[in-house]
Amino acid sequence: MGKVVMYSSVSVDGFIADENDQPGPLFDWLLSGDVALDDSGALKVSQTSYDYTRPYWDQIGATIVGRHVFDMTDGWDGKPPGGVDHVVVVTHRPKPEGWAPEAPFHFVDGVEAAVAKAQELAGDRIVEVAAGDVGGQVLAAGLVDEVRMDVVPVVFGSGKRYFGSVDAQHLLEDPDVVIQGNRVLHLSYRVRR
Repeated sequence: MGKVVMYSSVSVDGFIADENDQPGPLFDWLLSGDVALDDSGALKVSQTSYDYTRPYWDQIGATIVGRHVFDMTDGWDGKPPGGVDHVVVVTHRPKPEGWAPEAPFHFVDGVEAAVAKAQELAGDRIVEVAAGDVGGQVLAAGLVDEVRMDVVPVVFGSGKRYFGSVDAQHLLEDPDVVIQGNRVLHLSYRVRR
């Protein structure tokens, strides 16, 4: 089985969105370079960020998100973001009425079921967990192997927290990756077991 990685871009003070669920400048680093990050050519990063991000994206077999993110993005119109093969949505509600049955989205009740389903779908590839409330729940359940964050030089002051509502201490190892790109610092920590 592949490792479970919690991931997002984040402000210096630990937020993944403002109070209105807007990312503000958190994704500006994805437009700050001259190297195309994907086939669309819309995302252009520095060579340093490309060398770090592209191999990671290529290893993702499934992404876990909460229903809130799914609804905000309109389910990415049934096409998983970033070329990911499968999206597992944690929800207590049924999938949307008329949802395309062929879309590679899977709706489950609870984070443990989400991780199990995502690992089944991803095989030995990475299971990515979106940071925020669901990511914090997966961390609290002891199911996260690694925390990756793209720290952007902005202070939000308030908003949606990277670790959601985690209320217990969780130790991480020293960062095993520290890479400076344009308008971003890429960090990776293993979760201490």
